[in-house]
Amino acid sequence: MAQALAPTTAPPPATPSRSSRRRTRRLLGLGVAVGTLLVAVVLSVAIGSALLPLDVVWQALTAPDGSASHATISGARVDRTLLGIVVGASLGVAGALIQALTRNPLADPGVLGVNAGASFAVTLAVAVFGVTRIDQYLPFAFVGAVVGSAVVYLAASGGRGGPTPLRLTLVGVAFTAVLLGISQTLALIDTETFDRMRFWGAGTITDRPTGTAADIAPFVLAGLLAAALCARPLNAIALGDDAGRAVGLRVGVTRCGVVVAVALLCGSATAAAGPLMFVGLMVPHAVRWLTGPDWRWILVYSAVLAPAIVLLADVLGRLIVIPSELQVGVMMPLIGAPVLILLVRGSRVREL
Repeated sequence: MAQALAPTTAPPPATPSRSSRRRTRRLLGLGVAVGTLLVAVVLSVAIGSALLPLDVVWQALTAPDGSASHATISGARVDRTLLGIVVGASLGVAGALIQALTRNPLADPGVLGVNAGASFAVTLAVAVFGVTRIDQYLPFAFVGAVVGSAVVYLAASGGRGGPTPLRLTLVGVAFTAVLLGISQTLALIDTETFDRMRFWGAGTITDRPTGTAADIAPFVLAGLLAAALCARPLNAIALGDDAGRAVGLRVGVTRCGVVVAVALLCGSATAAAGPLMFVGLMVPHAVRWLTGPDWRWILVYSAVLAPAIVLLADVLGRLIVIPSELQVGVMMPLIGAPVLILLVRGSRVREL
């Protein structure tokens, strides 16, 4: 395990032919990933706890007549699918960024206190302000996630050396423990608070207000843009801060940009869907098997494969206990934990 936590190494120099083969392999893999996402989208729209014929699904998408079955497909299922895509892409890219920032392939976006900040803000909103509806949770959760990330980053920035990966991790773990403890205390004291936030805290992309995906899209796009700008600098500091400075990189600026991107991406996703575990941890860790240590490719693959995993987990949750459903937040650990164990035990884990 100690070897799995070693800093990610920079890609070795490659001959033109080797570089061309690697690029071709990555492009082919990306094509397969996009195909997987498209299949997941089709399944998410076509399959539900209410089993409907495929011709009804197609008619609902192309010529809806306002019937209950058509409204279920063109409304609820499409909105749910769009939210799954946006949330999955956000968490996948955020997970890749935090693993690059901490140089730890087993790091999770929650390291920066995003989930804890969002959960604390929602608990406070319910207990103090009497918030009752999901659409009212969104601004509180987003602000809590962003403020939580900012507090962790500023606290880790104190002292010599600034916000080093180890310091960010330690401060984030401590901050998360404190906020989660306070949140659980408030929920236990006020049972009504616990009942109201239990469904949000389970992590789900269903029963969200119409247009939730569009509401968080501007923040997600801003986070993706920040992530794209940080991709090349992350490659430069893969061997350490000194290596980055040697090529003229402003390491502090890069770290700050990554924290902003993670706060926007993970904050938006957590506000909309609640805490979803294993997405940001498992997907970036897995795609290294396909991409190698180049963060530009890792970010792209994560943005495509993470929403596919979220949608497939959501579809599986609809089918296991028909006519009821299991939330995607319940399904992700059931899927992610075994996969992650296999990855960590794999023979190539030392290369990750």
